[in-house]
Amino acid sequence: MLPDVRTVDWVDGAIRAIDQTLLPATERWLTLSTVDAVVDAIRRLAIRGAPALGVAGAMGVALAARTGASEDDVRKLELARPTAVNLARGVRRAAAALPDPDAVLAVALAIRDEEMASSEAMSRLGADLVTSLCGPSPRVLTHCNTGGLCTVVGGTALGVIAELHRRGALGGVVASETRPLLQGARLTTWELGRLGIAHRVAVDGAGPFLMARGEVDAVIIGSDRICANLDVVNKVGSYAHALGAKAAGIPFVVVAPESTVDISTPDGASVHIEDRDPDEVLGYAGTRVAADGAGAVNPAFDVTPHHLVTAIVTESRVLRP
Repeated sequence: MLPDVRTVDWVDGAIRAIDQTLLPATERWLTLSTVDAVVDAIRRLAIRGAPALGVAGAMGVALAARTGASEDDVRKLELARPTAVNLARGVRRAAAALPDPDAVLAVALAIRDEEMASSEAMSRLGADLVTSLCGPSPRVLTHCNTGGLCTVVGGTALGVIAELHRRGALGGVVASETRPLLQGARLTTWELGRLGIAHRVAVDGAGPFLMARGEVDAVIIGSDRICANLDVVNKVGSYAHALGAKAAGIPFVVVAPESTVDISTPDGASVHIEDRDPDEVLGYAGTRVAADGAGAVNPAFDVTPHHLVTAIVTESRVLRP
């Protein structure tokens, strides 16, 4: 797949999306034509990433509108994953155009186009910021997956990394593997490879030590929700990287579109953090690795307090908590 191919789109009256659960081994495209199919794809992470969820949710409402969308359809889409604000925001924005199917689809396509434009603007602004903070050839660490898979095209944090590479101003990339589902090891490496960017994978727990050892100049991540006080909600493991960056005295930069900024949520403590199936921790790919009788705790996200954040880059501004 080429880097500029839309990973979520509206094609011939249905949603076309790459199944992220099968990458990197298999590149399979889904055609989703019902609300239930969209909800299933979101819940099982075939479609994931805050901006992409907003697009998919809005397009799900467009599917429902063709057969007479109910409030139940809207609620199912909105609550498919509760932590990322983009999903509920995209669903509700599209639902405001009901019952006119053409109007709903126009809103969904507008959200798609806005996210694509945001990725391009964030990439430039973020690359400018990182080089101003770190010099002309920063070595960066990133967590989870923040490329075109999560934003239709381009990316948030990974978009900045790609822009640094295009400018010849990237000293290296460490992708943390991102347990328990390995979005960094599976998806970020897949995208970096297609962009021609050299990279290394590290286990999540190695990140702070690599920073302390002087092998990382900046941490760049995305976000699923940015609260009014600028607390950052992102994939679990982000908080540990923020603590490591603070201890090492290096920048911790968050890149996310304005659609992820949620001024109606006062702080991270107010966010409902999704807890996922314990089996995701106790095993992988259907094979159990923990001993019989072991339980698990599996928060999908964590909260990085705003005082640990150097800057938040959106498509239109740089916020410095």
